Amino acid sequence: MNILYSTTATATGDGRSGHTATEDGAVAHNMRTPPELGGPGGAANPEQLFAAGYAACFHSAMKLVAKSMEIDATDSAVSVTVGLGMLESGAFNLALDIVVDVPNASAEQSQALVERAHEVCPYSNATRGNVEVTLGVL
Repeated sequence: MNILYSTTATATGDGRSGHTATEDGAVAHNMRTPPELGGPGGAANPEQLFAAGYAACFHSAMKLVAKSMEIDATDSAVSVTVGLGMLESGAFNLALDIVVDVPNASAEQSQALVERAHEVCPYSNATRGNVEVTLGVL
C-alpha cells in the first residue's frame, strides 16, 4: 500500500486510566475508564476517541462520494455510536451504529450515499468483517 499520511499516538499510565497524545500534540487526552465499566469517568475513553475519529473519517468519505453521485451533502452530519461488548469467546469487541443526516437528499439518495461511503471509508475498510456495523439514515 502506498501510505499517503501517517501519525503516531502514544498511551502512558494505566491504559484506560492514563494519558494519550499524538506526536505533534494536536490530540492530548487524559483517559479514564467510564463508570459503566467500573471506572470513575470524567475524562475521555478509547471508545469516544474511536467514535469521533470514525465519524470525521466517514463524513469525509461521504462528502467525497456525494460529489461523484451528484448529491447535495451541504449541512450533512454523521454520528457514530461505539458499543464495547464481549464475544462468546470471552474476547472484547466493538459494535458500531453509523447514522447519517443528509437534509438536502431524499431517503433513497441518503441510503445509497451511506452504503457507498461505507465502501470507501478507511475506518469501514479496516473494521469490515471484524466489527458489527449498522448503517442508518435520518
